[in-house]
Amino acid sequence: MNNPDDKSILQETAAFLAEYASLLLGCGATCIRIEKNTMRMAEAFGVNLDIFIMPAHVTVSVWKTDRSQAKMAQRKTASCGISFDLNTRLSQLSWEVADNSLNLSAALERFECIKTTKPTGKWEVLMLTSFANAAFCRLFGGDWFAMLIVFVSTLSGYRLKQIMLEDGCDVRLTFLCASFFSASISAGGHIFNIGSTPELALGTSVLYLIPGVPYINSVSDIIYRHYLCAFSRFLDAVVLTACLSAGLCAGMLILGLKWF
Repeated sequence: MNNPDDKSILQETAAFLAEYASLLLGCGATCIRIEKNTMRMAEAFGVNLDIFIMPAHVTVSVWKTDRSQAKMAQRKTASCGISFDLNTRLSQLSWEVADNSLNLSAALERFECIKTTKPTGKWEVLMLTSFANAAFCRLFGGDWFAMLIVFVSTLSGYRLKQIMLEDGCDVRLTFLCASFFSASISAGGHIFNIGSTPELALGTSVLYLIPGVPYINSVSDIIYRHYLCAFSRFLDAVVLTACLSAGLCAGMLILGLKWF
């Protein structure tokens, strides 16, 4: 006869792995990383695992080696936003479970601590993003005046993005408004003839909005045959790119700049 305690432990294992996978998916991990990390921990826990990853949900099935018991758990993809720090911590947890033979309770305790990890300070991100975008302008051949314009426009646009997302605005509307704001400010280089490369200031002022991670992840998912997730991520990235392009074009149109 099956032991009720074994069933309970198996259900807790399935629930933990499903929640772990949903958080990993939400913070920007590729499907292959999610599979490898959860498989690694399942082997350490002494169970077999099958994971089904969809854009909005993750379903996990676990069973004993002798197939006498099986449990399934499903979790909605966590809406935590892309976080490389959280992604790294979760991956480290999978190796700790595998290498140090952590039991389920210890893994759960460690997981709860990771969930409470504070994101990088918004002011630090704001400043670093502005400097990085100004560096991109220089990389493409922009002069120091163009770099200063890009720094100011990125600082303003990214701060607007932070405010709108904190207020719960739709991310697509946020990208459009932030792009329009940055483009309108950077267009000052053209209007007032500031520097020798005002066109580079305008072109690079919205680069901070490019959804690079979804584009890269979609390629990885295609390679490993997770086509639904790849298609979903690619379309999300295309929509955001279209929104930032619309904002850029609107700024140029309203300020009367020639496109060609």
